[in-house]
Amino acid sequence: MPDFYAEGEYDLGGFAMGVVDKDKLIDGENIVEGDILIGLPSSGVHSNGFSLVRRVLDKSGLSLTDEFPGNNGKTNTLGETLMTPTVIYVKQVLEIIGKGGVKGLAHITGGGFTDNIPRVFPSGLGANIFTGSWEVPPVFKWLQQVGKIEDAEMMRTFNMGVGMVLVVSKEAADRIIEEANPAYRIGEVIQGKGVHYV
Repeated sequence: MPDFYAEGEYDLGGFAMGVVDKDKLIDGENIVEGDILIGLPSSGVHSNGFSLVRRVLDKSGLSLTDEFPGNNGKTNTLGETLMTPTVIYVKQVLEIIGKGGVKGLAHITGGGFTDNIPRVFPSGLGANIFTGSWEVPPVFKWLQQVGKIEDAEMMRTFNMGVGMVLVVSKEAADRIIEEANPAYRIGEVIQGKGVHYV
């Protein structure tokens, strides 16, 4: 994180680790062409892309205490908007998994859709992402406009409003979308490599 720590400063981070029974492991090996990608909404930027966020903030000339320009009638400051706490998906995802149909999971962190989604696929499979199939929060529109950031870089850096992607069977997709509400059908698994935005 360039320019973030002063000389002699450091950051202390914590983490949690868990275990899973081997027969309950979701490792993506059963994913096939035609499976559906379902996106669960994020609360905002979460904890990724902040080197770029800081550059955009600097370029904007605004401070963290200024009102966020894309508020649509809300009264959040820019700092509150950028630092909205990350959604923790564990309870929601465990409930969805418990009802069946989930073949893979991709947490959309650093690397965005472009880098995270392919990690769950068997070799030879990729994804079509249906741009416009979910609501992109105003914070991402503001970052892109002020920073003059290309679409490809936005999709590789930020979650763009989708913090968790489930890869599910066609048969389970409608039920999961209805029960997880809000959730979005954001794409499908295809033959090939990588993530394509259509």
